[in-house]
Amino acid sequence: MAANPVLAAVIGGMNPQHAIVGGGGPLPRDSQGVPWNASYIVASGNLLADFRSNVAAEAQSRLQTSRVMGMTDDPGVKEMLRFNLARDTYHQQQWLLGIEQLIADGYVEHGIENSNGDQENADHNHTFWSFGTDSRACEGRWAQGPSLIGGPDLDCLAEPVALTDDTPLPPPPDPKLFVTYDGSQGPGKPGDATGAHQQGLTNVVKKVKDALE
Repeated sequence: MAANPVLAAVIGGMNPQHAIVGGGGPLPRDSQGVPWNASYIVASGNLLADFRSNVAAEAQSRLQTSRVMGMTDDPGVKEMLRFNLARDTYHQQQWLLGIEQLIADGYVEHGIENSNGDQENADHNHTFWSFGTDSRACEGRWAQGPSLIGGPDLDCLAEPVALTDDTPLPPPPDPKLFVTYDGSQGPGKPGDATGAHQQGLTNVVKKVKDALE
């Protein structure tokens, strides 16, 4: 350690960047060294969506604080972390209760974001799609019982049927890149992405014509 003070600092719990880059001052970066940026700000213009995002952030913060607690035996650090754990416990309640207040004050109908709710296809707002007959997912509360938004009870589709007869028509692959191509989409054409895009448009036009005929 004496021969490598940087390594000693890291093992001792210090980030050398604070000394090298910040001259001992705090750096506006997260724990991974990523500089602070505007992506940390959550502002969707929808209070319900933002409050839920805040709940998730506080939960992640408390979880990580709890993990840090197990990485130190310093009494002072542990005392600080106990305070942080308590505050994140409260902050989760703060935003969850804020959602209850939004509902009580009539700003939202319930705890589910439903902007343009009168425009959505109500046939699909209470159904869980399982995609597997051997799955036990349909036994969960999310797939049965009363819906959180009223209306029909929750339902489960173990084998959902396709909602369209549309069959995608990808462009034939470049034979230089896909030597195992079986020819099912027509003859492949060597070329760049532009050529593939044009071929894809040709396939769509052909499909429309075939449908009209």
